[in-house]
Amino acid sequence: MSACKYLAGLSLLAVISLPAAAQDAEAGIAVPITITGDLLYTHRMQGDNPSAGPVAGGFHLALSPSLRLSAHWFAYASIQVRSTPFYYYDAFEDDHDIDIEAIQAFLGYTTTYKSATILVKAGQLATAFGAFPLHYDDADNPLLDQPLSYVTYVNVSPDQLCTAPQNSSSASAGYTCGGSYGLTPITLYGLPGIEIDISDHKLDGRFQVTNSSPANPHELLSGNQYAQWTAGGGYTVIQGLRIGASAFRGPYLDRGVTVWLAPGQSARDFPATGAGLDVQWARGRWSTSGEWQWFRFDYPGFRISPSTSIGYAEVKAALTPRIYAALRVGDQQNGQVAAVGQSSTSGFEANLQSYEFALGYRPNRRQLLKVGYEWLRGSEVPGTRDNVLGVELVTSIQPLSKAWR
Repeated sequence: MSACKYLAGLSLLAVISLPAAAQDAEAGIAVPITITGDLLYTHRMQGDNPSAGPVAGGFHLALSPSLRLSAHWFAYASIQVRSTPFYYYDAFEDDHDIDIEAIQAFLGYTTTYKSATILVKAGQLATAFGAFPLHYDDADNPLLDQPLSYVTYVNVSPDQLCTAPQNSSSASAGYTCGGSYGLTPITLYGLPGIEIDISDHKLDGRFQVTNSSPANPHELLSGNQYAQWTAGGGYTVIQGLRIGASAFRGPYLDRGVTVWLAPGQSARDFPATGAGLDVQWARGRWSTSGEWQWFRFDYPGFRISPSTSIGYAEVKAALTPRIYAALRVGDQQNGQVAAVGQSSTSGFEANLQSYEFALGYRPNRRQLLKVGYEWLRGSEVPGTRDNVLGVELVTSIQPLSKAWR
């Protein structure tokens, strides 16, 4: 781990060592803590290392310190410490490491104007695209995995130029990319930027400017930064039913690819575009949510650039006050591509489907035990190799807090 990650860890230890106190004051600090342990059974790791075993265990520590400075000003952070593999997508690599990530770390200002509530944030922010990024915490997520658009790799390389298929109609045939594995359409990790949120009665909206694309996030000191915009909003039709939409657009290629571009071209000429719809509904023991998202990655040398549409639907039913069942179905459909001057089109990547089922049990109000199984289906996914059986125990600790006025 880098020195800054060690400093972040030491800072967190200092914060959580503060004595607990009540929070009913104008200024104070609180640190909710969630600890999760899991066990995975899958053959995904054998794709990276044929000698790897099918069983892996891990932990995830989430700390969410918040500092109330006054009636209007506050600071918030979400720091994640986890071993790998922990999440299902970690299991595609046989790496055993400790990762520390600042999902969010921002200064905020909130006020009201007539009937509207206004919130301004600056710092490390979760992306404003989509509905899932702010609800993927282990205690909030009724399943164990995340929807496809937030974890799957799309075979588009931001640091090398890809080669278009030549006269082939099969998915991914002849389509090759060097450099990285590809990119995830939407990151679940933070982006440096600023954001304004406005809510008024049944309407809510948000606008965000970040230093890099949510499809290819970079740190604040990276040499691959380009200003991006992301916008979203929603309307609460009736109590329990909300419909939303979001979009983003901006350059996503690394600056290193400019040496291969035509004279006069730059990475700004090849943006990534995303658009999505989302819905949430809850009534009685039932709750459902879903998203449909479309992405296009404009790419040098392509007449028809890579695009993909990804959707999922999720349903949760409370069977008893302590037991629930949840199901998520996901589908990824990849578009056709064609090189400049090429008349025929080809699929650039195989389509993919996922089916995940989980049972949850709450032995007490601070713990949640989840047992789930995921089926992953695609023309390039043989048999049950990429299926996952998972067990997860989530423990929420009483927030440590201190108030001073």
